Amino acid sequence: MDSRLLRAPITALRFVGGARLVAGEGPNVVVYSLDADGREAGIHWQSVLRNHRIHGIKERRSPSPEAEQRTLAVFGGKGLIVLELCARGKEVSLFELCQLCELHDWIWDLQWLAGNTGTLTYVGLALGHNSVALYDYASHRTLRELHCEEKCILYSAYLVGDSWDELVVVAGTVFNQLLVWRVADGSDEEARIKPQRRVSGHDGVIFSICYLKSKGILASASDDRSIRVWDVGDLQAPRDPVHCLLVCYGHQSRVWSVRLLSDYLISIGEDSACIVWNYKGEVVQSFRGHKGRSVRAVAVHEARGWVATGGADTGVRLWHIRGPESNGNGLVQLNFSPPHRNGSPKAVKLVDASRLLVMTDAGAIYSYDLASKRWALVMEDANYQAYSLLEVVQLANGIVLCAMGNLTGHVKVFPLCCPTESEEKRLYGGKVHSLSWAVCPGGDPSRHVLFASGPGGVLLWLEVSCCSSGRVASVVEKCCYLLPVCRHRWHTSIAFLPQEGRLVCGDRRGSLMLFPCSTALGSGTDTEQTLKAGQGDPGLISSQGEGNRPMQGPISLLFGLHGKLGVTSVTCHDGFIYSTGRDGCYHQLRVQDQQLQVLRKQKPCKGLEWIEQLHFTPDGNLLVLGFHASHFVLWSTRTNEKLHCVPCGGGHRSWSYGRGLASEVFAYVKSGDVLVYQSRCGPSRQHVLREPLHGRELTCVRHVGTIRAHRCWLVDILVTSSEDMTSNVIAVSESSHSLAPLAAIGDHISSVRALAVASGSWQEETSNWSAVLFSAGARAQIECYRLLLSCDHDARSGMTCQVIHVASHHLDEHWDHMRNKHRVIKMDPETRYMSIAVVAGTDAPCLFLAAACSDGSVRIFLMLESAQKLLLVADSFHHQRCVLKVETFTQRVAGDRRRHFLCSAATDGSIAFWDITATIEHAAAARELESGELQPLALAAPSLTVQAHSCGVNSLHVRQTAAGQYLVASGSDDGSIHICLIAVDTALSEPSPSLPWAVVPPGASAGARILLLEAFSRPCAHAAHVTGLRVLQPDLLVSASVDQRLMLWRLGKDSLVFLGSRFCHVADVAELDSWGTKERGYGCVLCGQGLEIVWCMAGADTQQLPSCGALE
Repeated sequence: MDSRLLRAPITALRFVGGARLVAGEGPNVVVYSLDADGREAGIHWQSVLRNHRIHGIKERRSPSPEAEQRTLAVFGGKGLIVLELCARGKEVSLFELCQLCELHDWIWDLQWLAGNTGTLTYVGLALGHNSVALYDYASHRTLRELHCEEKCILYSAYLVGDSWDELVVVAGTVFNQLLVWRVADGSDEEARIKPQRRVSGHDGVIFSICYLKSKGILASASDDRSIRVWDVGDLQAPRDPVHCLLVCYGHQSRVWSVRLLSDYLISIGEDSACIVWNYKGEVVQSFRGHKGRSVRAVAVHEARGWVATGGADTGVRLWHIRGPESNGNGLVQLNFSPPHRNGSPKAVKLVDASRLLVMTDAGAIYSYDLASKRWALVMEDANYQAYSLLEVVQLANGIVLCAMGNLTGHVKVFPLCCPTESEEKRLYGGKVHSLSWAVCPGGDPSRHVLFASGPGGVLLWLEVSCCSSGRVASVVEKCCYLLPVCRHRWHTSIAFLPQEGRLVCGDRRGSLMLFPCSTALGSGTDTEQTLKAGQGDPGLISSQGEGNRPMQGPISLLFGLHGKLGVTSVTCHDGFIYSTGRDGCYHQLRVQDQQLQVLRKQKPCKGLEWIEQLHFTPDGNLLVLGFHASHFVLWSTRTNEKLHCVPCGGGHRSWSYGRGLASEVFAYVKSGDVLVYQSRCGPSRQHVLREPLHGRELTCVRHVGTIRAHRCWLVDILVTSSEDMTSNVIAVSESSHSLAPLAAIGDHISSVRALAVASGSWQEETSNWSAVLFSAGARAQIECYRLLLSCDHDARSGMTCQVIHVASHHLDEHWDHMRNKHRVIKMDPETRYMSIAVVAGTDAPCLFLAAACSDGSVRIFLMLESAQKLLLVADSFHHQRCVLKVETFTQRVAGDRRRHFLCSAATDGSIAFWDITATIEHAAAARELESGELQPLALAAPSLTVQAHSCGVNSLHVRQTAAGQYLVASGSDDGSIHICLIAVDTALSEPSPSLPWAVVPPGASAGARILLLEAFSRPCAHAAHVTGLRVLQPDLLVSASVDQRLMLWRLGKDSLVFLGSRFCHVADVAELDSWGTKERGYGCVLCGQGLEIVWCMAGADTQQLPSCGALE
């Protein structure tokens, strides 16, 4: 068994030389080569510590900072190894200078020491029970070991000194103290050394210690969420007493590590934050980009201002330290006081990153230059006082156009360069509700499109033409649309679809509409609705005469897509439509057969309840503009951090955001004044050296298939789920043993516990592979998606994945709907789906799903993709206790028909077998499915029940043998593995009494008996819970456990023969999945606190695998 890939928490980081970052991940050393800006230029990894996890990396001092060879000591647990790192350009290689050294105690710290004879193979080791050892790694010998007088367990230790006689130990004890003691104070090997100083002050254990000799200060990080800086002076003769110079509170949870620099100190914590402090105790920067609970490792390159962090999310990031910004947060109050001021600010709009316009409640418009800080009057019009709208757009030729709307239905358009050259039209008999500019694709750059909404839901398309001098030549009404009836009946955003002759519109009610583009008034022949002015719209005024204006309705409508608070923006990018709203979500859509189809709904981050806009950057990043409570937030989806956070008071006030090449500007009106937040240096630079996997423990993993991608590389597609409420689609390359995320899914409101994948198919019309994914978990929620996988030579993984949301189901919503009919509620709101499985032998568009539930029930669902529904069709409370696992299998019978079977396992160790054929056939034939009114059936009693274990069954797998029998393997909490062989008696029995029909309908099958042929058990197969188990072939089985062992077994006659085992570096293993063939070998993937792929029986021929477009 060979480990092919490991993604585990990053537990150690170290900068080596000028541009090398060495990371410790499980037993692996990963070397990142960086360019001058800190971006990854190359990567190399090597497994060095076998069964130990790396916790520290120390470099031996080199005479030349540019030396190509570096000596590194890598340690963790009780293991130690010394490596030589050779770097030639981007090429990196690692050589072991000694074999793995195993010590008798945990190693907390290591210090390179010079021997008396100039020997370079000595190291000092701080050990876990407050002792220090002199170790020669070349001879694998402990030369000396001294103990402190206070023998206790340490949580941290730090060594200072260049030789054994100068060595000073600073120990963080279990008693919340720092002990300082010297090796030179030990008279002989047997005597225990008395501590020189005891430093107290923390209210929790101490996790990290750091010493800065140039300042004579010591820093400690603790369980009490604080960092303390101590004035110790020279540790050879520390001051007495030791005074605390500084206490820093800023982390929201435990602080794991601290580093001291000449001007700053840096700390990382369990709250996933990396904080930069100055020596006044002030926070200079706070890096929050890692997912989940913890940042485990930190390294600092002080000369370049780099900080590298590694998290429990398996990600590695590099940050740039910078000093505090001038003018606080860059927030400036303009003190609105232009010459001849007329009114108070009512609306603000940015022209570009250096100019803004302010409209007052008296109808005056002023401009402000951010560089010269001067106000100027643009124009005044008393007709636009009290209520007025202002929208600004800059054309491709640099001309700036402004549009105003008022209460009387007038719209005025003028160029900013010559505001007196304006065009004004009265469009409505009532007020203008909204204005918005839009860019028509492929149009004349001197023309621009303005949309105006008025009373009665009338939406006008105005085409504005400009002369070369900038003067407005004409404003022509081109088309008229009618919005759907609702209370807030006006548009909020509009975007043209490229090359499709359609436009997408979002309104204040939260609806999204698709309209046709007509070349002239009345020329639209493909519209669904045509009305004329004056028919139900007395407020419409037409320049072409009353009653001559046709109005077109939408050809596609998604009513209330963003709730009742409104759509805020519509954007077209890369062939898809993106809409945002005040519901805190953004949707990805496409147009299919002239209908809007929602592909995905996403929530970018927790707490961002109002999303205003999406910005797609040239480098592929997606920036989200929105509001969190009273703060304006600019969120980066790539780095998972807030780039800007401005306390503006909320999004209900007038505001404007602009982004230039060298700066970003956010302006808003508050308390009768205009405030501007300006970031001249841009957002903090951050590089993601490795993408994170999940922020919490992984709960399930499923293999979707294997594709031959670009250059004939084999790519395995996996789906993972986690306690962090997300599921990830990832691609694993067999050639480079690398992992690349393809898509992230975050629709669950609580943890995702189980996954199931239905076998997919190749779609010739779209040239991609299609599969159906189900995810289920807490709060009784199931989500269904269709995955479209295709080869992409430009992508790093060679693959791309499009996720389409198909359907969802919530048990609480189901029983709330049924409550009015039956006056009963059968569902506990805390019900959790423990396991799900696609019913074997069922295919799209009617897929059946079996679910094991924590409330003691087994439920069967039907997925109708065409109707986008997931329906509950049957259930049973046979187990009367939490059901942990479900599996399904099928049997072919005469007439090319299939019988469907289900097996379920519960916490009492029992496994029940059901024949669900009649239930499946009746549900598939029911006419009530499309309406969703189907009454759930009650499953009959199981055909067979086997008491396999004495406690809960955590793993279950079924495989058919060549003889047509079924091998059922299960693993339990008690560490045992149970094997049983069953067969199906095809003799028909009586119809099930649970069905509501008096007789078996035509085409339905009666139940079949299930016979138990053999059964045996292997007690204590593992030392802990067996959480993963797969029958690879009829005589071969693999199992995984919380004891971190992956074991291979041979299935014999009434016995399970041990073949071999491998230590896995994934803690708390939750699930195991496998794939492959006997000829090619078997891949086994484990998940828990990380992800590991182990290959069994490797070395088979890969030439027979299908090419891209075919999947196993």
